[in-house]
Amino acid sequence: MNNVLFSLISSLCCTFKSRVALQAEILALRHQVAVLQQSSGNRARLRPMDRIFWVWLSWLWSGWRSSIKIVKPETVIAWHRKGFRLYWRWKSRRPGRPNTNREIRELIRRMSKANATWGAPRIQSELLKLGIDISRTTVAKYMVRHRKPPWQTWRAFLDNHVKQLVSIDFFVVPTITFKVLFVFVVLSHERRRVLHFNVTRNPTAEWTAQQLVNAFPYDTAPRYLLRDRDKIYGDYFREQVAAMEIKEVLIAPRSPWQTPYVERLIGSIRRECLDHMIVVNEKSLRRTLRSYFEYYHGSRCHLGLHKDTPDQRPVQPPGDGRIVEIPMVGGLHHRYERRAA
Repeated sequence: MNNVLFSLISSLCCTFKSRVALQAEILALRHQVAVLQQSSGNRARLRPMDRIFWVWLSWLWSGWRSSIKIVKPETVIAWHRKGFRLYWRWKSRRPGRPNTNREIRELIRRMSKANATWGAPRIQSELLKLGIDISRTTVAKYMVRHRKPPWQTWRAFLDNHVKQLVSIDFFVVPTITFKVLFVFVVLSHERRRVLHFNVTRNPTAEWTAQQLVNAFPYDTAPRYLLRDRDKIYGDYFREQVAAMEIKEVLIAPRSPWQTPYVERLIGSIRRECLDHMIVVNEKSLRRTLRSYFEYYHGSRCHLGLHKDTPDQRPVQPPGDGRIVEIPMVGGLHHRYERRAA
């Protein structure tokens, strides 16, 4: 019984296959007759659609070679190979990454124009905070190129981060009357936060020690204090540090690279703020630095913090609204946020 059923199914399959082959052969012959009727003379004129038809028929019917008479089977195979080359040439006409949205390109150009000191990493960080995921290479491609960059970027990172470590340092700022002001900064390594700063004309060990007390009231003193070997840190300063149970870590002589965080901070203050303005007096310098540190903590993205700010700025998805530009530090820098219309 099983053998009879198998034979019956095989016969039906063969009949079906033979009928399909017969219909394909009839279609092929009719097509060739139509081509000869449209041609003038003894030579058949094949249009692109006729070639596509035979390439398509060769895919579906294995016996197509026995029915074609107006051209050789090798010619059909050559048409198929030519079509293969044309298809991949068309598909590869625009190699590389897909085009960036026009709105994003314009935003990158606007950011680079408004913030002349920003590089591709800074602009990419701002875009990430706006919910726009784009590579740094693409940002650099669409940035506006300034003739003379105001500064040259540099990076210095420590392999191991110590949470209970702060750095202190002085830097000088000239005034409009050619006098010199000294700025004292205290920087936390954990989130790159400026814990304290002050300005004076005559720094002393007593004044510096008092600034350290103001920076760490009550029991907030760190475990380690990293500083250079400047003579301003005299006996009174060292006694105050010991009284606060802070262990001093001194760098090697003439080795500012051993305090990279605070040196980078001072460099950023100069390049992004003080190099673009003239200081009048101590009061104006404090006001300027206070404005810059507000921007530095809440808006400025840092590579060392995984492109976040010291105060952890949240990411705003595109659904929060349109992008607005907020001037900061007197318009020297800008913050970009999404706000509902």
